[in-house]
Amino acid sequence: MKFSRGLAALIFIISFQSQLMAKYLYRDDIIHNPRFAKEVEILGSELYEKTGISLRLLMLKKLPEKSSVGDYEKKILKNFHKPTILMTFVELNSKVDIMANDKSLYKYFNKKQVLSPVASTAQAIAMAIIFARSWDDFKDMSGDSGGTILPLLGNKAKKGELLGKYSGAMFNGYYDVASQIADAKGLELEHASSNANQDMIFGFKILFYGFLLYALYLYIKNKKEMKRRLNENKS
Repeated sequence: MKFSRGLAALIFIISFQSQLMAKYLYRDDIIHNPRFAKEVEILGSELYEKTGISLRLLMLKKLPEKSSVGDYEKKILKNFHKPTILMTFVELNSKVDIMANDKSLYKYFNKKQVLSPVASTAQAIAMAIIFARSWDDFKDMSGDSGGTILPLLGNKAKKGELLGKYSGAMFNGYYDVASQIADAKGLELEHASSNANQDMIFGFKILFYGFLLYALYLYIKNKKEMKRRLNENKS
């Protein structure tokens, strides 16, 4: 009985210490990957030391009943008095959002760009050509690009690779926001410019442009199909 209590106490202490150490990966109900947690903590710590801004990541399995992601974020942000930006991913509710506890923090990063469903300008134009129904639609769609989270989350993952997709997408967005804040303040983040992170971003770009090529392929295929049908109708 003493052993059981001692073991339970040890587990509690370790868990409590882990929560204290995990300042920037504020909560993780999904990934549970030490490497992912370490990368977020290192980048978040450097950002805070150089800018005084805390960029925290929240990975939830599901939102509480009758709670929106915005309401939940507001509740969490009440715990922080220092300038804090909260990035949130909710798996089962398919939600991604970014909220700051001070409106002035939004000037340091482009929330719309980070959360855009389209990665590159070329991809946005290609998507607009394919899906726009009017000139206004075309202008809106072609100008909405630069997304660093949703394009990755939208990719299909093979069996066993789902958590890798989640961690890759959210770290990519975390990296993007941290870099924008540093740039806005005229600073450089050493961890953000490391070879490991540059290799990771390069891999993401390959995925983005792969999707672009696929979109162009669909566009050309649809144009050919429409032309074929027009020719058949004429004959």
